[in-house]
Amino acid sequence: MTKSEILRMIQSMGFPAAYSHFSEGEAPDPPFVAYLYPSSNNFSADGAVYQDVNELNIELYTDKKDIEAEKKVESVLKKYGFFYEKTEIYLDTEKIYEVLYEMEVLIHE
Repeated sequence: MTKSEILRMIQSMGFPAAYSHFSEGEAPDPPFVAYLYPSSNNFSADGAVYQDVNELNIELYTDKKDIEAEKKVESVLKKYGFFYEKTEIYLDTEKIYEVLYEMEVLIHE
């Protein structure tokens, strides 16, 4: 996938979305998502990068436990064939839940 295709996939979830984070004071009311590519696990051949493999994190933020919002994200990820790991935490300082979806994606431009 290209990064543009990934953005379109994320937008198809139906939530406001931003790369990494929304600017201070600009975050919409939950639910919303942030996504980023925090690292890579590239495949090499003959001493060079043969295939770019990026970690893709999608963070779903909700003000309460929202199973329907999670199902929406998971439905889109399954539609696009992603295998993901899911974790959840409550950010006490922000009074918000974060459900983190971690996966790898092959990036090509």
